[in-house]
Amino acid sequence: MFVRKKRNSSGSVSVQILKKVKGKNILIESVGSSKSDREIEKLVYRAKNKIKELDPQQELDLFTSERDRYVSEYIDFNKNIIVTNIGPELILGKIFDKIGLNQIPEELFRHITLARLTYPVSKLKTTEYLLQHHGKEIDVSSIYRFLDRFHKQYKEEVESIVFHHSKKILGEIQMVFYDLTTLYFEAEDEDDLRKIGFSKDGKFQCPQIMVGLLVGEEGYPIAYEIFEGNTFEGHTMIPVIKAMQKKYHLPQPVVIADSGLLSKKNLEQLQEQGYEFILGARIKNEKEEIKKEILEKTKDLEDKQNISIIRKDGNRLIVSYSQSRARKDTYNREKGIRKLKKKIGRGKMTKESINNRGYNKFLVMKGETKVFLDKKKIEQDKAWDGLKGYITNSKTLSNTEVISNYNHLWKIEKAFRISKTDLRIRPIFHRKRDRIEAHLTIAFTAYAIYKELERQLKIHNINISPAKAIEQMKTIFKLDFILPDSKKTKSTFNNLSDLQKILLKM
Repeated sequence: MFVRKKRNSSGSVSVQILKKVKGKNILIESVGSSKSDREIEKLVYRAKNKIKELDPQQELDLFTSERDRYVSEYIDFNKNIIVTNIGPELILGKIFDKIGLNQIPEELFRHITLARLTYPVSKLKTTEYLLQHHGKEIDVSSIYRFLDRFHKQYKEEVESIVFHHSKKILGEIQMVFYDLTTLYFEAEDEDDLRKIGFSKDGKFQCPQIMVGLLVGEEGYPIAYEIFEGNTFEGHTMIPVIKAMQKKYHLPQPVVIADSGLLSKKNLEQLQEQGYEFILGARIKNEKEEIKKEILEKTKDLEDKQNISIIRKDGNRLIVSYSQSRARKDTYNREKGIRKLKKKIGRGKMTKESINNRGYNKFLVMKGETKVFLDKKKIEQDKAWDGLKGYITNSKTLSNTEVISNYNHLWKIEKAFRISKTDLRIRPIFHRKRDRIEAHLTIAFTAYAIYKELERQLKIHNINISPAKAIEQMKTIFKLDFILPDSKKTKSTFNNLSDLQKILLKM
């Protein structure tokens, strides 16, 4: 005898016991039907146990282990069984405690933070997740009240715990990496914080806030700050760094940021306040005499080589050449030119198309209608292929060290990418500032746990990403059931894969 799952026209699945007689399948018993995967699984277990009753002499390999056999004999799926998604708590909860976040005496903080890592949705849907997977019945209004008091009571403490965990891993914090992003709101109304501004998410019609994030080497979180949505990004960096230094009594770090933060005022403030810095340079925007010197000095550079020029302000401009970057620059330009040629060929090029952005800078318009490509500009642009610039005031770091340190900046870009994709920090549905602040603190905390998970996977030589590890955790379940004879409560796991067993041992 064997169990068959038969899909019905109604969409339900019937679980049946069949027996093969003279090459034909004979129906012995219909155990039941359901559309629920969980109920179907219960029916299958019941059918397998029924087979044992009907034919106790039949030796069937129904179970993969002695534990499964024990469980099958004692679990009655129609009675007191509780299934809990225990994986995130056993693995991420352990990291939560290791970082020291269990010092916050709020159980909701733990639940919401771990949910942000495993099921990053709205607070309303988070309550549904906690009930369905963890048996935690929490009203959404309780979460909102928690967020209101969390900001006032625990924000500073949580940020301090995360900072000191990062410092423990990094040792002395000698370099900090800064970047800024925008987070939009699913609302139309502005207020003192949420403003319409330039959106890096492309949501120009939505109110937004700006978030400045400071991380250490390898992307470990140090501090963050929020700003009004229409704040100029160049005005955000120094306040975040100064606040971090003052709060944690740190010496002056080397500040590393991309070219978006490169303004004359920023450079002056960094130097006046004694900071060493490494910033991305916009070499094509330099003065003509500097641009001529760059092209002259770099024309014979080979892969990974660099040159330096001392600017009038005393800062060092370093320019490096990369063959892979040159190939990318060439590919992008040729792709852009092909698109322009198609537009010109279709006659769809208008005055409105002509601006100095992107590859439109290669276009020239004569009279009202004649548009053509400027081949001279294209040739001039080729001279810059593969070149990348950096500005620093450091007297001790070599050109190679400056470039190497700047190249770690991609890890803060990765931090924002993780926050926006894996943790789904955007869009934000909250309206009150305290709740917005609390939401960001929870996301900041979740990112710290994510980074520690990444570190633990590396330490234990588990060659998967944190995202894949979290997916594995989401299918680790604990089954609590009552033995029919003794009425004692017992617990067991579902069948665990080898990878899940390794993750549980971290």
